[in-house]
Amino acid sequence: MTYSPLPTFGDLTGQVALVTGASSGLGLRFAKVLARAGAKVAVAGRREDRLLALVAEIEGDGGAALACPLDVCDAAALEAIVPHVAARLGTITILINNAGIPDAQLATRMPLDLIDQVISVNLRAPFILAREVARPLIREQRAGRIVNISSMVAFQLSDKGSALYSTVKAGLARMTEALAVEWADTAINVNAIAPGVFDSEMVDGMRSRIGDGFIARFPRKRLCDPAQLDSTLLYLVSPLSDAVTGITIKVDDGQLPR
Repeated sequence: MTYSPLPTFGDLTGQVALVTGASSGLGLRFAKVLARAGAKVAVAGRREDRLLALVAEIEGDGGAALACPLDVCDAAALEAIVPHVAARLGTITILINNAGIPDAQLATRMPLDLIDQVISVNLRAPFILAREVARPLIREQRAGRIVNISSMVAFQLSDKGSALYSTVKAGLARMTEALAVEWADTAINVNAIAPGVFDSEMVDGMRSRIGDGFIARFPRKRLCDPAQLDSTLLYLVSPLSDAVTGITIKVDDGQLPR
């Protein structure tokens, strides 16, 4: 995979961000973008070696980062990570709920443990983390930005084999709206991004299973590049989006019909 250069715009100096699923794919890109914009970034994921490599890269580029090994299925760990990051970097003001796993199976063939895992990672964990990040922000009367990474399949299905994934991603979009309403009287904005099919480790797995034929069906005959999400991410976490809360921005290069 060849990614575009990191952006040099945006100023998040003084902000502290937590990015889940940061060991690869979109999460890794998000962490680099936020760090380049000046935020201190806590990178969370299961693969500690990759997190440490990412921290070294960010620090080598002049940024500040903290590796936080995390299993998002562990509710106690989700509760503990917020004060842990606060003690090391400061109060979390930006949360990127990016960690996710696909189902990639027909509903009738899916084992129960996979059903539980998909729901836990893609919906339960973002809800728990959002409320844990919101609590100190409300207590301290500080502004915050929560960005949930949904998916275009929450709105439009193109094939079989993603029934549960699309269901929980739709739930994540609805959660975005509901929490935005709940926290409308605070300075916390809750929004979501619904990416289409982007070049990533998750999509690499899909390509290994079904090949690349699906790319030819896209109007522009290409996968999206993670760099094409940079501006949307930076907009939603910056003061420019001060009055924007409870929305999901679709970014899919026209891959799916509206």
